[in-house]
Amino acid sequence: MKTYFLITIISLAMFSCASKKTLVKPAVTATKVTDLPTAIDQILQDSSLTQTRTGIKIVSLKTGETLYSRNSQLLFHPASNMKLLTTSTALKRLGADFKFPTRVFVDSGSVSDSTITGPIYLKGYGDPDLVSDDLRRMVDQLKLKGIRRISGDLICDNSYMDDLFWGNGWMWDDASDWYWAQISPLTVNDNCVEITVKPGAHPGDSLRYQLTPNTAFMKIVNHGVTVDSSDSLIRHAFKVKRRWKHPANIIDIEGGRFPTDAERDYIIDVIDAPRYVGTLLGEMLRAEGIVFDGVVRTGETPKNVGLLVEHLSPPLSLVIFNTNKISDNLSAELLLKTVGAEMRGIPGTAKKGISEIYKFLQEIGVDSSTYELADGSGVSRYNVITPDLIIELLKAMNADFRLQAEFKASLPVAGVDGSLDSRMKNTPAENKLRAKTGTLRGVSALSGYTTTADGEPVAFSMIMEHFVVGASKIRRIQDKIGAAISLFTRREN
Repeated sequence: MKTYFLITIISLAMFSCASKKTLVKPAVTATKVTDLPTAIDQILQDSSLTQTRTGIKIVSLKTGETLYSRNSQLLFHPASNMKLLTTSTALKRLGADFKFPTRVFVDSGSVSDSTITGPIYLKGYGDPDLVSDDLRRMVDQLKLKGIRRISGDLICDNSYMDDLFWGNGWMWDDASDWYWAQISPLTVNDNCVEITVKPGAHPGDSLRYQLTPNTAFMKIVNHGVTVDSSDSLIRHAFKVKRRWKHPANIIDIEGGRFPTDAERDYIIDVIDAPRYVGTLLGEMLRAEGIVFDGVVRTGETPKNVGLLVEHLSPPLSLVIFNTNKISDNLSAELLLKTVGAEMRGIPGTAKKGISEIYKFLQEIGVDSSTYELADGSGVSRYNVITPDLIIELLKAMNADFRLQAEFKASLPVAGVDGSLDSRMKNTPAENKLRAKTGTLRGVSALSGYTTTADGEPVAFSMIMEHFVVGASKIRRIQDKIGAAISLFTRREN
């Protein structure tokens, strides 16, 4: 998942952070194939797994040998391991160099000198990584073309995809957070805003806030107050939320903060993503000295218009890098619908995209009757797949030398970056195990690649579900298994 204004492709590639926990090596060092199951079985005796169902499969990519298997044929919720299916299918179907356009169209007859007398049409094609600066560059292109006035409306066109803004099976109360932002082909800043809230200088002062981007699209209702240390109840009631029971683009600040409290940042989703993009563009036009007399509204682009300006995303290889490194749900859903639109026709839908995933998995020998898919990100609990399926996928992507490097590069690296930045540090897995994490309430998954102590390439998938302990306890067990695989050697001591 991504924070749109803090995390970039370049910073992700270089990202590293200090260890929060140091893992010890497994108690059993596997020195031959028969020892590895013993080492893993010992790790799985952890009391945290007493009520938990566990599915694991580990295979050698060199010999094809199954090194370990437990319940690998059973169905589990994949959580964000679903993104492995989505991003690999996108690479296969669209190609690593595919780019997402965002375009502004205009009727050529409405352009007169420096003025556009009719409407302009802003059309999105599913770019998951469009940000405010990209819109600003589009405004710069308009200025370079000599445009100084737009007297018509700004029409936002999201017809490239359907208008189902949430995924199949998503929870009704998953709202007001960037994890669940609306799915729209016209998307900017992850369809979110950031609000920074900090206390005033003295008790009784209103809390202070800063909205980024600073847009009239969102309304802030600030009832927050700075309180002294005796008002702990008011401080405990502090919250910053978008109204979601009756959805509106209104953020409420409530409760209190002590004068000594540090500022806090919140990333909050918006309602009506296409109009959010259009509103930002309209505000930027005016800020850059282009008179905009019209209003922002939604509609479709006519066929008889010409291209005025265009922004192209980075290539798909870098888009999936972002999707998998930080487990970006919106990006995965846009990839799914884009695959559907490009392969099966506009409008792109989740159903069309999922059909392409089924087709791809069938091509690599996976029986379509052995699993069921519902979305592209893994948020939905309607998704059920097996560790066996994930292994077949990992094997197929490893064997495709056209896309192998791009796919593997998108996976977080243990102890280095993405969702594995603080995991498996100071173990044999650090800096060589690459894997996709997955988390839902009561579900934790980890699937990817590593190499043994002999340099033998290995694919693995592990999913634990139906637990009530903290997910961090389950992750530590997974990390020990990842370290055990990375430590494994076929050489006799």
